[in-house]
Amino acid sequence: MEALLLGAGLLLGAYVLVYYNLVKAPPCGGIGNLRGRTAVVTGANSGIGKMTALELARRGARVVLACRSRERGEAAAFDLRQESGNNEVIFMALDLASLASVRAFATAFLSSEPRLDILIHNAGISSCGRTREAFNLLLRVNHIGPFLLTHLLLPRLKSCAPSRVVVVASAAHRRGRLDFKRLDRPVVGWRQELRAYADSKLANVLFARELATQLEGTGVTCYAAHPGPVNSELFLRHVPGWLRPLLCPLAWLVLRAPRGGAQTPLYCALQEGLEPLSGRYFANCHVEEVPPAARDDQAAHRLWEASKRLAGLGPAEDAEPDEDPQPEDSGAPSSLSSPNPKEPTVFESYPNPQSSPDLSKMTCRIQAKVEPETQLS
Repeated sequence: MEALLLGAGLLLGAYVLVYYNLVKAPPCGGIGNLRGRTAVVTGANSGIGKMTALELARRGARVVLACRSRERGEAAAFDLRQESGNNEVIFMALDLASLASVRAFATAFLSSEPRLDILIHNAGISSCGRTREAFNLLLRVNHIGPFLLTHLLLPRLKSCAPSRVVVVASAAHRRGRLDFKRLDRPVVGWRQELRAYADSKLANVLFARELATQLEGTGVTCYAAHPGPVNSELFLRHVPGWLRPLLCPLAWLVLRAPRGGAQTPLYCALQEGLEPLSGRYFANCHVEEVPPAARDDQAAHRLWEASKRLAGLGPAEDAEPDEDPQPEDSGAPSSLSSPNPKEPTVFESYPNPQSSPDLSKMTCRIQAKVEPETQLS
């Protein structure tokens, strides 16, 4: 009996050590008052994205939930308004698997919202499920869609600088290896899916790195954020039904809750003094070194050029920017939903700082006349 109790005590002690050192996420601090600021969070109808949006709403931000499913997105917006006490939480339709939907979202947002201070690319998939496309669906949803969305919303981010872009990445990027000759090839089978997921997460880290280079001096900074091991829909979605009763208790014990997973993305979005670390990768609310493949500037630029092509950004569009549409009435709130694009086929889960940004002093410099849109080079 004594041996049994001793064994149980040792197991409990080991679990406590693992939980507090590896599982429990440090709480996010940062700017406390976001009133007058606008944030877009993709995939915010559940999991990490919903918890991220909740914290931003609690701090007073106007939060746009950019989600694929209208039903789930509007339900999440209602929940968040109730829980945060902030009525400025709205839904707008976005399917990252469809480039047309990304463009429709950007058009709707730019025509109705006068500000954009924080853009958080949270939506992502880990498997293609039963969906079969003629392109790499994992790369499209996890990287190309966010790349195009950033490109289209950049004028508003610049006009509201200092502003931030946060790309939710993963430690899986360490297993990634980009093959530029096969970048958009369709993914078939679970082995290819595992590889494609890691590759898409490597693309996230390289994207943040190159975006920081492209935006240097503009007042827009960007960060790749690893949420840690999280017990979310992304983890359980593709687990066979018969295995879930076994994995769910284990996941509850050893994985973070979505609220814990939201802490590092929130840290990157809100923490003061991170500007000198633009383009870096963060985990557990601190900057972390990445392997050589994730800090290869030549590969990052090559990915940038390939992403422009895959996102349909032709030379003419890139050389001659479209105009940045201004809201018809910047004082009026936008509707709770944007025009609903075609139903998608994708599943959604959906340092020694020198200065500190003061988000409370952010001022959106929107001109009375329409100015040309500044595109990413």
